Amino acid sequence: MAQSNGVNGSNGHASSRRSLRPGIYAPTMTFFDPTTEELDIPTIKRHAIRLAEAGLVGLVTMGSNGEAVHCSVAEKVAVTKATREALDSAGFDQVPIVVGATEGSVRGTISLIKESEKAGGEYVLLLPPSYFRGLMDEEAVYNYFIEVASESPLPIILYNYPGAVAGIDMDSDLIIKLSKHPNIIGTKFTCGNTGKLTRVALATDAKTPSSEGSGYMAFGGMCDFTAQTLVSGGSGIIAGGANVMPKVCVRVWDLYSQGKKEEAFELQKTLSKGDWVLTKAAIAGTKGAIQSYYGYGGFPRRPLKKLDEVKTNAIKEGIEEVMKVENSL
Repeated sequence: MAQSNGVNGSNGHASSRRSLRPGIYAPTMTFFDPTTEELDIPTIKRHAIRLAEAGLVGLVTMGSNGEAVHCSVAEKVAVTKATREALDSAGFDQVPIVVGATEGSVRGTISLIKESEKAGGEYVLLLPPSYFRGLMDEEAVYNYFIEVASESPLPIILYNYPGAVAGIDMDSDLIIKLSKHPNIIGTKFTCGNTGKLTRVALATDAKTPSSEGSGYMAFGGMCDFTAQTLVSGGSGIIAGGANVMPKVCVRVWDLYSQGKKEEAFELQKTLSKGDWVLTKAAIAGTKGAIQSYYGYGGFPRRPLKKLDEVKTNAIKEGIEEVMKVENSL
């Protein structure tokens, strides 16, 4: 099992790698010019700085929310590079970047990880392979991760998100088995199964706000169970909603970590209500919410549909309660 994230990469740069701290992480949106759909690098940089200023302890580029499936390898590299430059320029040089680096093959994934490292990524988030779904039994998924981990220059966080991979849902036994590889240092549970998170956190002696543990990171995958992740012995949250309401996410985390559990649970209710609006609205809706409240954000890449004014306003109203709290912090 990984003994400490930041010390397992096989590339010799482990000692200088920024560590993953307990707390809130956002899978950052990728912004595009609304006319040409080219990358909007200035907005990508502006967004990264806003999130770091809000108290996020790490960013994830090119995840599901980052529309990785809509971007070329060159674009993925450009987004990660721009995000690193933005953080460093604004004094957030200790904020690490995790990169979504999933490709269909072992070879392709390792290649993308190497490119991600050159761009400033320090950890990678990987989905199980799913294109040939009928052939992806537990043995195939296990072998994929072990083979990638053995050659990857960057430590790996497993990404359990059944909705993105034709229903593949890694159970706690498989995740615990994979965690024994020294270059697999965490899991993101977008499955929303807090029981599974509890079992994995316990078996791996996961890092928490009060304990370094083994260094293994057990991440909740949505901010609507931020407090519940802490109850389960988790290490952090990687959540799309943190693009819109990062300060509320941080506040829930901090209240619980400080022992103010009732206050944390009370605020969690407001956060969960707001996050559900964004979850249903998906990428286009989350970008619309950023546009409504922060004045930038724009649209997703086709084939994702742009939301009309009526839907955008409905999302704005749907998160009004949580955004009042956000703007008060």
